[in-house]
Amino acid sequence: MYRKILLAIDYEDDGEGKRALEEGVRLLSDGGELHLATIFAPGGTGFFPHVTADTPEDRETEVRESLSLLARKYLPMQHSASLHVVAGTPGEKLVALAANIGADLIILVSKGAGSLWPLRRATVEYVAVNACCAALVLPVPAKAQGSTVDKR
Repeated sequence: MYRKILLAIDYEDDGEGKRALEEGVRLLSDGGELHLATIFAPGGTGFFPHVTADTPEDRETEVRESLSLLARKYLPMQHSASLHVVAGTPGEKLVALAANIGADLIILVSKGAGSLWPLRRATVEYVAVNACCAALVLPVPAKAQGSTVDKR
C-alpha cells in the first residue's frame, strides 16, 4: 500500500482515467493521498503552432474541467484527489511533480501500439528511469484497446 500516489491521466481518454483511478484506489493506504495529473501542450496546433485562439489560461481551464469530470465520474465517494494540470513536457513534468508532492508511486497507463505510442513510450521510459519513486505502468484492458476516441 502506498501513502501518496500520483496518477498520470490523459484527460481526453475516459477508459484510461477509469483504469488509473481504479488501480490507484486499490493501492492507496488508509489515509493516503491521491494526486491526479495531466500534462498538456499550451501552444496551438496546425500549420502555425504559435497562433492559437485560446490563451494558455483558457486551455488550462478546459483541461482542469475535463480532469475534474473524470475524477467525479470514477473516484469512489469516500476518496478525494488533488488535481494537477501542468503545461510542458510530460515526462519531465511528471517526475518533477512526483518529487514536489513526495509521491511514493506514479501510475501511468500504456496505450500499447496506438497512434501516439512513440510519444507515450518516451514518457513512460523517462518516468521509469528518472522518477524519485516507484513507477507502475498499467496496460489498457483488452476490450478498451482500439475503442478510445481521440478528440484532438
